[in-house]
Amino acid sequence: MADLATASHIPKPEGVPFVRRKVPLHGRRPTVVYFDHTAKMSGGEIALHNVILNLDRERFEPVVIIGMDGTLANKLRDAGIEVHILPLDDSIASTRKDSLKGNSLLRIGTALRSIRYTFRLARLLKARGADILHTNSLKADLLGGVAARMARIPVIWHVRDRIADDYLPGFAARAFRLCCRVMPDYIIANSHATMATLSTGTAVRAAVVHSGSTNRQLKVVHDGISDFGLSPRLLETMTPIIGLVGRISPWKGQHIFIEAASEVIRRYPGAEFQIIGSAMFGEEDYEAELAKQVETLGLQKNIHFLGFCEDVFDRINSLDILVHASTVGEPFGQVVVEGMVAGKPVVATRGGGVPEIVVDGETGYLVPMDDAPAMAEALIKLLSNPEAAHRMGLRGRARVLQHFTIDITTHKIQDIYSEFFE
Repeated sequence: MADLATASHIPKPEGVPFVRRKVPLHGRRPTVVYFDHTAKMSGGEIALHNVILNLDRERFEPVVIIGMDGTLANKLRDAGIEVHILPLDDSIASTRKDSLKGNSLLRIGTALRSIRYTFRLARLLKARGADILHTNSLKADLLGGVAARMARIPVIWHVRDRIADDYLPGFAARAFRLCCRVMPDYIIANSHATMATLSTGTAVRAAVVHSGSTNRQLKVVHDGISDFGLSPRLLETMTPIIGLVGRISPWKGQHIFIEAASEVIRRYPGAEFQIIGSAMFGEEDYEAELAKQVETLGLQKNIHFLGFCEDVFDRINSLDILVHASTVGEPFGQVVVEGMVAGKPVVATRGGGVPEIVVDGETGYLVPMDDAPAMAEALIKLLSNPEAAHRMGLRGRARVLQHFTIDITTHKIQDIYSEFFE
């Protein structure tokens, strides 16, 4: 079986070029423009930030266009990256994936605003001398795909969402899969699970490139700041800290995490459970429901909401066990990689791209989605054998070093860029 961590290319059909046309450079450094619709630091934006900061600046000049100002833009500016804000109407920018309906894409006002935006984006691409456009979200893919055609430059879609009916409304999934066949010159998927949901046809090149752990994260652990696996404090006092990291959203499964925690606390009353993250896209009602759930169970002393965290990796470093509880298949699972690089045993739901990261029984445990008892059982298994859990954490870190580093990720993406130039 092919190594799941390597870039997996769809074979080139006879008579089909690798790209529709190659860009002559005449010895100059190509300009790669990255486009994202949002500056909010969700998983895709974190992954984009990491790639741009690790790009070989002697080979490629990065320029970033974002549909709003915010955290991502500030972080890139601080790193000396050229950033342009091309404001995207809030009616487009704030639309959630799960709210898309068949007629939502056909509303006249939304359609006209989208068309106007693509003209503005195309003008900016031309003005900035873009040689290639790399889009980073579903909205960016569609808007950028049209704008790139107007600007007559190649476009790479970086697809970080599973285009499946359990992740997107059916109409939206079918429409996007159709667009995959005609709009991009190249598709990068963040996992084999994501790639399996696409429909690339024969005229579009595609590759799987997993997101990688950053060099800073690797250095933090290498320098001994992190305890590998379960900490000595846990071994002595059995007061474990178990955390779930991610934006607060029903499909991220915080309610399952709380239910599982209630079972674990019966066995280990000193256990602390941390919910790290905040509601980002109009999901504050769900956050309130979670607080009510904790109160109803009487677990306020054991379960804590820590809110948004600027440095998630530092928070992961302080945990003993990392939990991933998504109730729908995760496209990849970047936070799982971060837990493993910190040497933490992981309990994660079996779905989407996560099984490409976690080796069940070796680097952690995979449990069924929507199954709080199974999650609790896996946690109790780790807590009842701390030495074995410790070894799992070490094996998890070794797996990340071998397959999931930012250097591996960036190298593969740069090789894809090189296919477009002569």
